[in-house]
Amino acid sequence: MSHVWILGGYQSDFARNLHREGVDFAGLTGEVVTGTLEASLVDAADVGVVHVANAFGELFANQGHLGAMPATVVDGLWGTPATRHEAACASGSVAMLAAIADLRSEAYHCALVVGVELEKTVPGDIAAQHLGTAAWTGHEGADARFMWPHMFSAIADEYDKRYGLDGMHLSAIAALNFANARRNPNAQTRDWQVPDLMTGDAAANPIVEGRIRRFDCSQMTDGGAGVVLVSDGYLRAHPDARPIGRIDGWGHRTVGLGLQQKLDRSSDDPYVLPHVRRAVQDAFTRARISLDDLDGIEVHDCFTPSEYVAIDHIGLTEPGESWKAVENGDIEMGGRLPINPSGGLIGGGHPVGATGVRMVLDAARQVSGTAGDYQVDGATTFGTLNIGGSTATTVSFVITGGPEE
Repeated sequence: MSHVWILGGYQSDFARNLHREGVDFAGLTGEVVTGTLEASLVDAADVGVVHVANAFGELFANQGHLGAMPATVVDGLWGTPATRHEAACASGSVAMLAAIADLRSEAYHCALVVGVELEKTVPGDIAAQHLGTAAWTGHEGADARFMWPHMFSAIADEYDKRYGLDGMHLSAIAALNFANARRNPNAQTRDWQVPDLMTGDAAANPIVEGRIRRFDCSQMTDGGAGVVLVSDGYLRAHPDARPIGRIDGWGHRTVGLGLQQKLDRSSDDPYVLPHVRRAVQDAFTRARISLDDLDGIEVHDCFTPSEYVAIDHIGLTEPGESWKAVENGDIEMGGRLPINPSGGLIGGGHPVGATGVRMVLDAARQVSGTAGDYQVDGATTFGTLNIGGSTATTVSFVITGGPEE
């Protein structure tokens, strides 16, 4: 089957408040589609298929049917097949998977993948309620004020029960991601004044829900990201095209909506969320690599416990020993496996439908040496780990800068 190549991509500035600017989904989609095509040196007429990722358009902006939005705002896409994909925070990654399938089957040779989300159209407490609909509504979290901090606090509690967990290691993860974000010109928090999170100052970093504190949380974000993916056949027909990366591996696992379902099923497993590990292993197997071959990875730090769990689930430490990688600097720039050099979701921002696409774009920038001030030196192989809900949908990719074939 055909390889899948990343020709280029675009990310909006995640620090913008698009609602305040008067920018709706039409404006955001137009910006991202146009920017993506220009960065990829592709004309809209050359795109064979479009995949749009969006999780909450109806709730935040009273707008559905977003698969048709690219054609609405870019004339050259009129008549091009397009589909919207929703998998909570993994929406962008499942849109990527659909595009990859299209290209590998050779049904199409050029695919545009776009993720867009507006989250600042309503007050924060209402936004949190909207986002909470991706949980098992009516079955879990009924007493929670904020659904997702509650859920990831419960994951941290389970990890603590099995292995122990020091809250300062969570704070260290947050501090690192905010520090990384300062080097990213599109990061939402790049100009924030973040207090010293390692002092344990409860007033500066108050509890939100359970053990989750303010700066343990990813951001409410407006924004979008896009990439153009092409097949070997496209490259043969366009010899001047210069891809910035190749998708060599992918893993995709889906389990039940309920968090307690997951924790009950894994009670005898060394991994708290074994399906997350299997998704990563699937990506490694397809790419024919091991963890030691990775030069870095963008992981889903919707809350600090999700990154903490990711550390041992990707195999950087033994189960229950994620703290070791935090303490010895393995996950820092220059460490054994830099995690979230972009700033991740906590520092970089988390427009839900765009996050999976943004991760792949950042991985491609790393392996092509175009990540700018947050470049990992010498990176040739990069991973992503994107999750939706309480890890109900998990997707992982391996991106390389290997030679054209």
